[in-house]
Amino acid sequence: MFGRLPVTRLLSPATTTTVPTILLARRGAALPFISHTRISSSTSPTSFAKSSSSTARTMSSHQAIVCRNTQGWQALTLEAVKTPQPEDNEVLIKVGSAGVNFPDVLICEGKYQMKPAYPFTPGGEAAGTVTKVGPGVTHLKVGDRVAIMPGHGAFQEYLIANEEQCIKVPDFMPTDIAAGLFFTYGTSLHALKDRGEVKPGDTVLILGASGGVGVAAIEISKALGAKVIAAASTPEKLEVCKKFGADMFINYSTENLKTKVAELTGGRGVDVVYDAVGGPHAEPALRSMAWRGRYLVIGFVAGIPKIPLNLALLKGCSIVGVFWGMFTAREREAFQADIQLLMKWYGEKKLKPIVTARYPLKDAPLAIGEMANRKVVGKVIVVCDSSSGAKL
Repeated sequence: MFGRLPVTRLLSPATTTTVPTILLARRGAALPFISHTRISSSTSPTSFAKSSSSTARTMSSHQAIVCRNTQGWQALTLEAVKTPQPEDNEVLIKVGSAGVNFPDVLICEGKYQMKPAYPFTPGGEAAGTVTKVGPGVTHLKVGDRVAIMPGHGAFQEYLIANEEQCIKVPDFMPTDIAAGLFFTYGTSLHALKDRGEVKPGDTVLILGASGGVGVAAIEISKALGAKVIAAASTPEKLEVCKKFGADMFINYSTENLKTKVAELTGGRGVDVVYDAVGGPHAEPALRSMAWRGRYLVIGFVAGIPKIPLNLALLKGCSIVGVFWGMFTAREREAFQADIQLLMKWYGEKKLKPIVTARYPLKDAPLAIGEMANRKVVGKVIVVCDSSSGAKL
């Protein structure tokens, strides 16, 4: 779904010339560490302790979540690290909020396609304020609000970005929304509009519909004029899907997915399957396709399934891979258009993303743990700036 890729150019809400893909936090990801405290890997903690050194945090240091091995979220530490200064074409960003996504789980376990060198700071997306600019910076200034997608490096108080790797955040968009919008909604827009070619009147089945990309997929499907069948594992999760605009509902913990889809569609099947789950739900979803349907492969939270390819033949359907990270690098103009469309729809209130949970920076490992245990509903944000006034 996402990977470390080259960058393009700066995007401003008032221009349509250039956009970024990913910030490579090359210096913010493996800095000299001053002091740290460790979370016990044998318990389920409620929070991290404060740094053991009262003098560790100075004007030249800041707090960061650090991954040093493949033991997952339980082994992450809160550490004081030296704050870098921007060099040519770089800016220093005070991170306000950072979004939590499933790749954060995988990267901390060494299972993601992007494997940064240890030690590193996890966190794939963030938004904040430019506090310093380096030589050669021309499009950004101190005080500008920006969103960034580093792949890793977001769960800290400050990070370095190349100017061309920042998306300017419009005034009407809150920081915590900007921190969690582009990853999930960008993935879902690319999947449904570009790869699934969803059109008015289509029926879209969304697996894992209550998660971050799931609720984004609901809103984008509705914005494209489709009917939505939301599938999730509990009544509470389906209630969330209803609030985001889903039309029909399946609890695949208690209902047969294929039978229920047939019932809801009058035996016709669905035009598009949006699958960010995989695992045992994949085959019955594929068997629920309408003729010439499009099965969108987004991710594998429940495991990578084995699919009988004869089903694609019998259904006359397409199995379509969705790799948003590669799309942002290979099809830059199309990606730019998607970002512009997301901002437009948000400004028009066609998209109404909400933050369902906020964690302070010290508890970022707990947020990743909730994602690992599939307990997340909607979008979870880590508040990296304690002075921002964001509700926790």
